[in-house]
Amino acid sequence: MAISHAQPLLLLLFSLFLLPSLRATSFHYCDKRLDPVKVKSVEISPDPVVSGKAATFKITGSTGEDISGGEVVISVSYFGIHVHTETHDLCDESSCPIAPGSFVLSHSQTLPSITPPGTYTLKMTINDKNGERLTCISFKFKITFGSTVYAS
Repeated sequence: MAISHAQPLLLLLFSLFLLPSLRATSFHYCDKRLDPVKVKSVEISPDPVVSGKAATFKITGSTGEDISGGEVVISVSYFGIHVHTETHDLCDESSCPIAPGSFVLSHSQTLPSITPPGTYTLKMTINDKNGERLTCISFKFKITFGSTVYAS
C-alpha cells in the first residue's frame, strides 16, 4: 500500500529530471530610466545554449498600459565586440495587443553550428509602434559547441 502512494511522487520527480533545463538568468536594466515595461524574469533553454541546436529565450514582463505594437531590437556582443543585431515585430514575439498586466515574449532560433563557444552579452530594447522605448535590459548567456558525434 505504501509503495502505491509513492508512485505518483516518483513519477513527478522522474518527469522533472527529464524536463529540459529552463533556468532564470540574471539581468539588469540598461540605465536608471523609468520605462513603462518592467521585466520580471529572463529564462533561457537550454542553458547553456548549444551551437547548431534550437534555443528559446523567454522574457516575462508587466506593463501598466496597452501596447498595440512595436519592435524588439536585439544586439549581441562577444568579448565586448558587437557581433549581431536583429529586429523583430513585437506582435510576432507576444500576442498583441498587450493588455495591462503580465505578458511573455518568447523567441526561439537555432544558432549556426559554427558559432564560437563562450559568454555573450545580449541587449534587448522594446519600442512601441511610435519608436518610444518601453524597456531595455541586458544579460549574459553562454554558448557551447554541439556534439560532433553522429549515429550510424
